[in-house]
Amino acid sequence: MLVRQALTGLGETVGLDPVEVTDVSTAVSEACNNVVVHAYSGEEGPLEVEVYGREHALEVVVRDHGIGIKPREADPEELVGGIGLPVIRALSEHADFSDLPSGGTEVRMRFATTQQHPLERLRRSSGAELEALDADSPSVTVGPTPLARTVIPRVLSALAARAYFSTDRISDMQIVADALVAHSDGSIDGDRLTVAVEVAPRSLCLRIGPLLEGRAAGVFEEAAVDGLGPVLGRLANQHEISQLGSAEVLGLRIAERDPIGRT
Repeated sequence: MLVRQALTGLGETVGLDPVEVTDVSTAVSEACNNVVVHAYSGEEGPLEVEVYGREHALEVVVRDHGIGIKPREADPEELVGGIGLPVIRALSEHADFSDLPSGGTEVRMRFATTQQHPLERLRRSSGAELEALDADSPSVTVGPTPLARTVIPRVLSALAARAYFSTDRISDMQIVADALVAHSDGSIDGDRLTVAVEVAPRSLCLRIGPLLEGRAAGVFEEAAVDGLGPVLGRLANQHEISQLGSAEVLGLRIAERDPIGRT
């Protein structure tokens, strides 16, 4: 669900045809389902999805670090995990399956697209700091900034629903996400924004970064949505600022409210 939400936001930003979005989402979802079903023998484990915007194409990588899943040449029409690997090949322009030296499988798919609004090129990133930020929690890293505006609110709203938030609190999460990404220009250390999320029943803990030194407090105090003004202080239950190398990380806790408005 989270991957499909991210891909839908990507399609909206670059102007993909709805049929293209459906084809990409179907193929990528199937690759993700295969990781869930096969890679870790029923246990939990990391699922990594990377999406790269190319000229007139999208390249998507789905990676696991477990047993993995590879096509069986002896029976290419065998269904695996529902739709089946043949459909991945049918919907993508090209699909490669490879073993990772450290264990696991990588599926690399390329989709021809008719993008109406190509993304600007990424300039730089705080690579080591990004890895440190998203090491222990489900996370989404997005760049350039215009893409974050459509991807991160969709992903965070889906996670709020998964945390059993009420409809009103899911709407609050949407506002928080909109405010964060709208205020990220000029505050990110690099040109990619990472949001790591710890999901618990009726509670989400967010870590947002890497932010330029001295900017985390400004993001918390100033992040606004048109017509509502600064909103993070009103909608977040707690916040904290931590250091990550030379950058800063803004932490937010957003919890469900009880029927009389307390949290």
